[in-house]
Amino acid sequence: MKKGIIEIEGMEFYAYHGCYDTEQIMGNEFTVDISIVADITLPAETDDINSTINYLEVYNTVAEQMAVKSRILENVAFRIANSVRAKFPGIEKVTVKVSKKFPPLGGKVEKTSVTLSC
Repeated sequence: MKKGIIEIEGMEFYAYHGCYDTEQIMGNEFTVDISIVADITLPAETDDINSTINYLEVYNTVAEQMAVKSRILENVAFRIANSVRAKFPGIEKVTVKVSKKFPPLGGKVEKTSVTLSC
């Protein structure tokens, strides 16, 4: 068995997550990074796209979850991780990092992030 890490980094979304009502109306910029640990023996040996985790399907799953409003980033990361694992049962571990750019914290803050692994 050959364990591999598949990473999709810097996915950008405009979404409506936030604990303040104005954030859920105005929206904000977010980035998502995902890291997936899986057995990549078959795709590595066969070069067959049907035997691996489809990156486009992962992206679409992330996009679907980013479109669902949440109050806190922990919930967003949790939903993304669970949805990706449900779609690809062969995943051994998934790590999701969700970042909100320029959060309204009363001062200059580049981003806040939550990272969740399961």
